[in-house]
Amino acid sequence: MPDFALKTPAIRMAPSLLSVDFGNAERGVAAIEEAGATILHLDVMDGHFVPNISFGAPIIKSLRKCSKMYFDAHLMIEEPKKYAESFVEAGCDLITFHIEVAKDPAAIVDHIHSLGASVGVSLNPTTPASSIDTIIEKVDMVLVMSVWPGFGGQKFIADVLPKVTEIKKRLGPHQRLQIDGGIDPNTIASAAAAGADTFVAGTAIFRQDDPPAAMKNLQNLAEAAITGVS
Repeated sequence: MPDFALKTPAIRMAPSLLSVDFGNAERGVAAIEEAGATILHLDVMDGHFVPNISFGAPIIKSLRKCSKMYFDAHLMIEEPKKYAESFVEAGCDLITFHIEVAKDPAAIVDHIHSLGASVGVSLNPTTPASSIDTIIEKVDMVLVMSVWPGFGGQKFIADVLPKVTEIKKRLGPHQRLQIDGGIDPNTIASAAAAGADTFVAGTAIFRQDDPPAAMKNLQNLAEAAITGVS
C-alpha cells in the first residue's frame, strides 16, 4: 500500500487539478512537480452528489503517464465503492470518499484498501466530526471541506476550524488531516494552526501568474503558522 502518511515534509501542498488550464494540463502539472510538489489532488465530480461534472479515470490515466506525484483522488460521487477500482487502475494512490453518501463506510474503507490504495474520508462543512467515529481509526486521511464541494474558487468557511482541531486530536501519527476549499495566502495559516497538515489549493496555485512560486509561498505560510516564525 502506498505510504501516504509518513511521506515528508510534515506540511504539504496538494495542488488541485480542477483549476489547471486543461489545454495545457501536462505542462501545468509538470511545472508544479518540478517545483517540488509531491501530491496532485484530483476532484472527481459526478453531477449528482455535487452540482458539477469534472473528469474521470481516463484523464487521470493519461496524466499518470507523465507524472510521478502521489495521486490523491477526491471522489465527490454517489457510489464511491462501485467506481473505486477504476480510479485505482488509472493510477490513483489514495481514494477519498464522502461520509455523506456512505451507508456502510467500513465496507468502503475495506474495499479500497483491498485494491492496494490508501483511503481518505471527507466531511462537508456542516457534517459533524462524530459522523466518522466508526471508521476514523481505519482511514489513512481525513479531509475536512472548508467550502461546499462542487466548484473551485469559493470563499473559505472559517466555521470548520474547530472541527479540524477536534479531528486532529483523534488522529495518530500515521494519519493525515487535509483541508480543501478557499485555501489561499489569507486562510492557510489559520487552517495550519487549527491542525491541518495537507492543503488542497487550486485557484491560489494554478490561476496565478507563477504557479510554482504561489505554491511555495502557501507552504511557507503554513509552516510559519506552526513554527511561530513570521
